[in-house]
Amino acid sequence: MFIFNSSIGKKFIQSISGAFLIIFLLLHGTINFFSVIDTFTGSFGAPDGLFQKGCDFMALPIVTIMVPVLALGFIVHIGYGCWLTWQNMKARGGVKRYEVSSKAATDSWSARNMFVLGIIILGALFFHLTDFWAHMQLQEFMGKEAENPYTLLLATFGEWWILALYLLWFVAIWFHLCHGFWSMFQTIGWSGQTWMKRLKVIGIIVATLIFLIFAAVAVNAFIQANFLMA
Repeated sequence: MFIFNSSIGKKFIQSISGAFLIIFLLLHGTINFFSVIDTFTGSFGAPDGLFQKGCDFMALPIVTIMVPVLALGFIVHIGYGCWLTWQNMKARGGVKRYEVSSKAATDSWSARNMFVLGIIILGALFFHLTDFWAHMQLQEFMGKEAENPYTLLLATFGEWWILALYLLWFVAIWFHLCHGFWSMFQTIGWSGQTWMKRLKVIGIIVATLIFLIFAAVAVNAFIQANFLMA
């Protein structure tokens, strides 16, 4: 098929799945950030806490269907990107062979290392799934009661080394999004010089917002586990 065999079609798949990635991160991050709000309202760990209500919302049938679709787009984006990079490396005869100097190749560090960033993000994603998804959404899929979300936050981020690993993961996502955001729009035709400058700035803002949301959730849970609820 054209969409799978042509370079434009392959980039289009990456762009669409990348949009799924951004939507998934924004939705997921917003729900998780409710736990930070709960800290300031004194509702952290309470059954009527905002984070608990957010998790209950995520358990609604329509959301239960939507989230796996978005997550699948997340996985397809990273997995397909890794496969495309491998195919390109084989076609060029190696990483360095036939390398040419161009604005696209030297645009940014993240642009030159999207494959490495994708591997890091994909590996950390599986680690994350065992920490949270396996104990919450998966349990609900199986008709069992999900574990308390506050307890999972404390148990996961209570260890400093796990917090450090997650923060490194968030940094990798930041770099990936900084390049991927504007590249996504470039693929669908928004490649004018004026719009490209704006999209790069917007991409940095969106990536930074997502990073700060997830970092705040992780650091807040660490503080809760080790100082406020110890």
